[in-house]
Amino acid sequence: MKNSSMHTADGLTHLKIVVLSLVFGIAIVGIGIAAHPTGPDVSTRLEARAPILKAGQPTQWSGAETSTIR
Repeated sequence: MKNSSMHTADGLTHLKIVVLSLVFGIAIVGIGIAAHPTGPDVSTRLEARAPILKAGQPTQWSGAETSTIR
């Protein structure tokens, strides 16, 4: 058994590497999901913090201001 490089490794060594990669990948994803803080959803937080805006009278904007780009 020459398992010193990936080119000379046998099939069992490759299988072990794939299985360990999958196990650790799933573990990292599981830890990430478990560590996610639980709280109100984003829309609830935005509604609670947003200022209250009320519609006023309609306004008409006009002007003859032109910008000259040189």
